[in-house]
Amino acid sequence: MLTKKPMRKLARPFVTALVLSAAILSMPARSWAAEGHAAVEKANNDISNTASLQRGARNFVNYCMGCHSARYVRYNRLGADLGLSDQQVIDNLMFNGERPSDTMKVAMPVDAAKRWFGTAPPDLSLMSRARGPDHIYAFLKSFYIDPSRPTGVNNLVLPGTAMPHVLWKLQGYQQAKYEGQSDADHSAVHKKFTGFELVEKGTLTPQEYDQFVRDTVNFLDYIGEPMQLERRNLGMRVLGFLLVFFLFAYFLKKEYWKDVK
Repeated sequence: MLTKKPMRKLARPFVTALVLSAAILSMPARSWAAEGHAAVEKANNDISNTASLQRGARNFVNYCMGCHSARYVRYNRLGADLGLSDQQVIDNLMFNGERPSDTMKVAMPVDAAKRWFGTAPPDLSLMSRARGPDHIYAFLKSFYIDPSRPTGVNNLVLPGTAMPHVLWKLQGYQQAKYEGQSDADHSAVHKKFTGFELVEKGTLTPQEYDQFVRDTVNFLDYIGEPMQLERRNLGMRVLGFLLVFFLFAYFLKKEYWKDVK
């Protein structure tokens, strides 16, 4: 007759694997934060919030699609998921497409983008899946004044980025502060970051700008995997089925083995 000891031995490697997997999955967030000297700030986005997704879509087409495409997203699918009619999509979101079945392509020529920025702006369809919503959220909030850069700004999350601060009218301009830094020193090398100081106000308050960025990140999270809400709901139903099946199997096993000593 089998004892319970072998089962415990089998469980230990399984638990160890789970712990190691969790540690590995948490490494990217720590690594980019350490590289940019910034603390990880959670986006706390919610893709089930349709109103937030609608605002994020508006933000994306007005502030991002001048340079960035989302070529894996179709306007009509976007409208169906966000509760918008085809006419609403055409009137409010379609500035580059001709038909609702078109994808969200960028108007900027690739060659021109390379001349202006040194590199072509990436497509953002899968950026949230590649980098994570928290990374994008922190990136959009971490531009700071740096006269040594061609665009006049740098970014704490992605130092040396070629992207200008396209949201400066909304956020304003801020300066990164470091421990022991003089006002004339903009270098972030080997210094402890202490925070940002707003030196020129934008049209939005800091709280309003946070919400603007969160809505935009929420939209990018959605287009990275439009099926994720359905996938999660299906996953819960599958887990429920497995739980019920486990209970039936458990009690059936007890019935079959009740006379075995």
